[in-house]
Amino acid sequence: MSKVLPISDPSVARAFEAYTPAVRKRLMAVRRMILGVAARTAGVGKIQETLKWGEPSYLTLAPKSGTTIRIHKRPEDNFIKLCVHCQTSLIPDIREIYPSSFHGFDGNRCILLDLATALPKAELEHFIAMALTYHLKK
Repeated sequence: MSKVLPISDPSVARAFEAYTPAVRKRLMAVRRMILGVAARTAGVGKIQETLKWGEPSYLTLAPKSGTTIRIHKRPEDNFIKLCVHCQTSLIPDIREIYPSSFHGFDGNRCILLDLATALPKAELEHFIAMALTYHLKK
């Protein structure tokens, strides 16, 4: 397992702490994946970890190579969401590439990740890299 980078923003740390241990563990695995992909993807640069709409969010600062990625779980859902800006082509693109690799999709905004099954690591890392480099492709 990769090293867990500390959360420097206390509000982000509190957001993670508000989840149950099982959900927090899954969200932290996605967080590690986002930070890991960012660190090894050319052109991404510095990532800011912050809250947007009260949810842990990851955005590229310099250069502004990608779109923001938010992760969260609503109490009534049995899945977590990995969300991007709905006006990007990211969700339609990833849906076409991997139509059955994820629990599902929420419109043009989110990938749904099942809490009870293993994360689709390769597919998810591909999506994260696409999101973090979205503006480089224009």
